[in-house]
Parts: sequence; C-alpha cells; structure tokens
Amino acid sequence: MEEVGDIIIIDDDEADIPGRVKYGLILSVSDNIVSIMGLHNVAYGEMIEIMTDEDDDIPIGMVLNIEEMRVSAIVFSSDINIRPGHEVISKSILMSVPVGDKLLGRIVNPLSNPLDGLGKVETTALRLMDSNAPSIIVRKSVNTPLETGLKIVDSMVPIGHGQRELIIGDTKTGKTTIGLDSILNQKFMDTINIYVAIGQKRSSVARINKILKDNNCNQSSIIVAATASESAAMQYIAPYCACTMAEYFMYKGLRALIIYDDLSKHAVAYRQLSLLLRRPPGREGYPGDVFYLHSRLLERAANLQSDGSITALPIVETIQGDVAAYIPTNVISITDGQIFLDTELFSNGIRPAVSAGLSVSRVGSSAQSRVIKQMSGHLKLELAQYSEVETFSNLGLSLDEATILLLERGSRLISLLAQPKTNPLAIYKQILLLYTALNGYLDSMKKAIVGFFELDFFICLLKSVFDLPLSRALNYFLPEEIVKFFVWQFMDGFWEFKKNYIK
Repeated sequence: MEEVGDIIIIDDDEADIPGRVKYGLILSVSDNIVSIMGLHNVAYGEMIEIMTDEDDDIPIGMVLNIEEMRVSAIVFSSDINIRPGHEVISKSILMSVPVGDKLLGRIVNPLSNPLDGLGKVETTALRLMDSNAPSIIVRKSVNTPLETGLKIVDSMVPIGHGQRELIIGDTKTGKTTIGLDSILNQKFMDTINIYVAIGQKRSSVARINKILKDNNCNQSSIIVAATASESAAMQYIAPYCACTMAEYFMYKGLRALIIYDDLSKHAVAYRQLSLLLRRPPGREGYPGDVFYLHSRLLERAANLQSDGSITALPIVETIQGDVAAYIPTNVISITDGQIFLDTELFSNGIRPAVSAGLSVSRVGSSAQSRVIKQMSGHLKLELAQYSEVETFSNLGLSLDEATILLLERGSRLISLLAQPKTNPLAIYKQILLLYTALNGYLDSMKKAIVGFFELDFFICLLKSVFDLPLSRALNYFLPEEIVKFFVWQFMDGFWEFKKNYIK
C-alpha cells in the first residue's frame, strides 16, 4: 500500500479482502453524479460514503460506471455539500438497505429513513439491495390464490401467491386503485403489503396512507416513497429496496404482496441517470440494458418451497393505449399476465375498467378458488358472446329474441362485475353473485337496479343463518341445494318489494 498525496492506493491483493476499506478522491460532481479517482478493484453496485464538511450527514452513493481511470457513482441525497477533492470511502460492501419488522406501518424512503414524522425506524438487519433471484430448485409452482376482492379479476384473471401480474393502462384509468384494493383485501390474510411510490406526488402518497389507515391495513403494510421531488437516483433504487424488504419477510416464511407504482417512471429515472453517466442511448433514448433493469427486479418474485412468497403487481402506464411501446412490451414479456384497463370502459362508467378480452393470466386457473373456477369458464363465454353480439347490434339491424336475450344478460353481467373502489368483496360473496347471474335469476331484472339488488342481497345474507356456513363451505365446494334455497327465498322478497323495477 502506498500514499499519493491525499489518496491511499491499495494493492490489488489487499483490495480483494472483504471489509477492506478503499479510498478515492472526487474529481467532479454534477446532477447527483460523482466522478471518482482512486477506487481500485471496486465492484459494480458497491456502496460508497462521501466525507464532506458536514459531519452529521454523510452522503451515501452507489457505483454505476467503472472505467479504466475512474469510476462514476450516483448520490442519493443532495449533492450541494459535495465538492471536488472530498474523500470517498468504500468498505467493499454491495449496496444494502436496512430491513426489519419495525418497518410495518411506516412510510419510509428507499434507504429506510422515515418520512412520516413518527421517529427513527429501529431496523434489525442489513440486506443486499439487489440480491439474486431465488433459483428454480427452491421454487414451487404458483397454486395458492391471492384474492384481490375484485369480482372481474378473481373470476377471470386469477392471481396466485408468487405470481407477477402486470397492471397496464392509460393515465387515470384506475391502475393504482386495483393495487390498493388488492392490499385492502389482505386485511385478514397472512400477507405483508408493500406499496412503492415512484415519481408520485406527495399528496398521492398521503392519500394512499389515509386509505390504508381508514381500513385498518396500515399495520401490515409498508409504504416506500421516492416521490417526484426526490432525485432520479432515489427513484431508481426504490423498487429494489422495497423488494429487499419483501424478501426479508419471504425468507421468514411469510407471504408478501408488492405494488410497483409505476415502472414507467422508474425506467425514465434510469434513462436520466444513464444519459448523465454518458452511456450510449438506444431506442427512445433508453440505454441498452433497460430490459435487464426490470427483469432482474421482477424475477425476485417467487413462491418458495419453504412457504414464503413474493407476489409482484407492477404498474405500467401507456399512452393512448399503445401496448406496443418499448417499456410496456418489455414488462409484458417478463410478467405472467396482464390486467389491461380500457379508457373507453372507464369513460362509460364501468369501474374497474378491466378489458375482459385483453386481460390474461398465464398461471391460469391453477391459482384460483375451486368453486369460482367452475363458474369462470361459463362467465368468460357469456362475456365473449356479448362482446361479439354488441358489436353486431351497433349496426342497427333487427335482432331475434335469442340475440336480444344474450345482449340483456351480458349487460347485466357487466353491471354486476362493476365495483366501487376501496370496497373489496370476500370470495364467497363473489361466488354467490356469479351464481345468481349465470343461472338466470337476473334475466327479468332491469339493468338499472342490479346495483340495488347486490346491496340488498348482501344485507339479507348478513342477517340470515346462511352467512357463516356459506363463507366456510364455498372455499371448498358449492352446496347447490342450500345456495338455491337461499337465492329463491331472497328473490321472492326482492320481487315483492321491487315490483316497480322488474319487467
């Protein structure tokens, strides 16, 4: 080891020793990018500390570029106090983030620093931010349903623990709402929820936190926020840090659900960093490894043999429904299916605006409730026929009675699948509703009162002696005689009190 000026240069043999401190010197700083000379044998993704004149705040960074004579790193905090000539220390540790049970119920930034004003978070461990995905050997097939509480999703696009299901659509079509409803439906489940806000407004993060608090879900949830006011470096590491927090719970044998909102802004932040690092731009200005950016993140979602799992619901925003754009096609090819939100459906008041034709789950019905699986095939057929006949009916031609009946039943099914936000339904209630619709009980009902029917149906169910037995039985089988008896009893009363609304 020898000293050159203020820089200590370590021989190659000494630099390979784990925990060995390495020193460097800042040559330049601009836009949260620092150029460093003297860090020999440094690794890509290694964590650095910058010794500024402010002793109480040590900026932390991560190496992203390695060149022959210098390395470049991103800095996560403000670079206002960083000057050329400041010393840089690397302890041969890849970028890590504090994790622990105390993060539950908190709003933190990607480095686990609190943003909610509730004091310091007492973390219990440090984990690598960008660890390797679980190998094939330790995984098992996705076969346990993760119920979102949304009728159209649980019946037609089933999601399982360990799956990666993309939520895609234009701006303001309810993408975040689907993720939030999925979190709210885990209220009484053994699932840890992590919501990652990338490039969102602070008011949006505050609103989401209020929704979780109002529904008593915040104590089993973590909000990781890298808002629009944060640097591109913080937005870049946010999903990786949140996934690391989820892995902490997964390897303890727990189930974790993580919402990445959204990966379009994440890719933009990475493009900004790459251009500042003078990497060659490719298609749409993105660097060549933008596919690897998201694949190495989403591959960490898994269903382990040891019962732990991470379920990833990434969100991607499209422009005018263009799913063939660069980032959407990348993420579609990585995930196990997509929930496509249609702007036209949203404008027509159908919420959630899930397109039944374009949405798909590649895991299929292997991660679906046994009873609802029996009904989903019939439901998909009904909606497919309705979609075709509706297009034909718009031509203004005269229709026969069978076609009119098909149109009316399909329109009632669409109305029945509509659902207000932050109001997830238990799976047994979804099964009962689908049973009434698919067996013709709503055929004589006006479309306008389907919503009133659903409300009265659940009030009657709650007051009846059938609620508790059906909530347990419908998880395993369909007791058709009991269900038929209850539905007939309810329909008799509904016909009596709603005479003016029935055809």
